[in-house]
Amino acid sequence: MSTAPDDAAILAAELLARRWLPRQHPRVKRALIDADLWQAVQERLGQVGLRLVDNIHADHVTVALLRGAEHAVFGEAGLNASNNIDLPRDAVSLLVVLWSLIVLPKRERQAARAANAEIDGQDEMFRTEKPMPSAASVSPSVSYKALLADFGNQLGKKVRLDNNLKRLESHGFITRRADDIGEGPLLDLLLDYDSLAPRILDGALGDVLARTRKDAAPEEQA
Repeated sequence: MSTAPDDAAILAAELLARRWLPRQHPRVKRALIDADLWQAVQERLGQVGLRLVDNIHADHVTVALLRGAEHAVFGEAGLNASNNIDLPRDAVSLLVVLWSLIVLPKRERQAARAANAEIDGQDEMFRTEKPMPSAASVSPSVSYKALLADFGNQLGKKVRLDNNLKRLESHGFITRRADDIGEGPLLDLLLDYDSLAPRILDGALGDVLARTRKDAAPEEQA
């Protein structure tokens, strides 16, 4: 005799079916404040080699493979690959560039707004915990034309760039609206900020990003 699935099973099933869910989804919101439900979802996903991925800087949650399951799923060749979703090398490079142009400044803005909210709240008689500013409220967009002009030659020129943007959009890393490229649900969830940010900021791409931000500053002030 079948039994009705509980909340943990339903949330796990939704994540598997939809790939990601917004943090404002009713069951996700409950799991984020209910430690027992969160643990139950992790246990359900863990039974099939998955884990729930959350990040206070992102507006969504998703699932990813447990480290222990990666070898069994992808084998040695998959683990040694640059990615496990069959992105070509130039698409991976494009992903890193877009992550750098979108996530790095977004995190800076979130930290700055959170710090300002903390300062503003110091004089309150009854202080409350200020939530992290949402990604949607502070995440910058990247101009397609500027991306093509600045990185087109390095990323395969227009045809390859267009094809790889479609790949990244279909995988949920970016969104596109007319000329604007924005943060997708998975951009700040599946790329490890702690390991990637220092390599970018201290590497060659850091100089390029610094110049890009300097050029963009007058436009933001206008």
